[in-house]
Amino acid sequence: MVEYFVDGGTFMWPILILLIFGIGIALERFYSLMMSSINSKKFYSEVISTLDTDGVDAAIELCNNTRGPVAEVFHAGLTRTHRGIDEVEKAVQNAGTVEMSFLEKNMIWLNLVVTVAPLLGFTGTVAGMITAFDSIEAANNISPAVVAGGISQALLTTAFGLIVAIIIQFFQNFFVSRIDRLVLDMEENSMELVDHLYDMEGKK
Repeated sequence: MVEYFVDGGTFMWPILILLIFGIGIALERFYSLMMSSINSKKFYSEVISTLDTDGVDAAIELCNNTRGPVAEVFHAGLTRTHRGIDEVEKAVQNAGTVEMSFLEKNMIWLNLVVTVAPLLGFTGTVAGMITAFDSIEAANNISPAVVAGGISQALLTTAFGLIVAIIIQFFQNFFVSRIDRLVLDMEENSMELVDHLYDMEGKK
């Protein structure tokens, strides 16, 4: 593998840097999304139970002690209950937008790696073909031995660039799927919370 890397020429280095950068971002996103994941149905039930038995302040405290976007959205809504349901809905929507931005943070950098790595590989391919043709011109001979080095460099940079893009694309797709699930949980549970607050308001 090291020999292939060396034979690939100078363009292998920026592709390697992109791979390391992409994996670093992927690890950060993985940790962040795992920390944001909770059993949202169970948490919703706990909040409603606390809200009905101990009141709004106790429910807010429960949200404070729970991690994740659902808890943050619930906290934003419950702290506005004294202003009316309309203010609760606005707070929930605003908090949802902020939490969605947090979940999608740094995803653009993964997309950058997926896009740029193959382009660098193809650029290395062009450089390798240029080297091959220069060798033909210098030797005035088109034998395989003359062009093998340049063609090998061309193929290696293309392959390495594509491999890097495939690896990072896998992570990106996984994270997008995870984010979509978290956002859906956040929206569903927020709507149910608002509906429950409406019901509580109607019973007063």
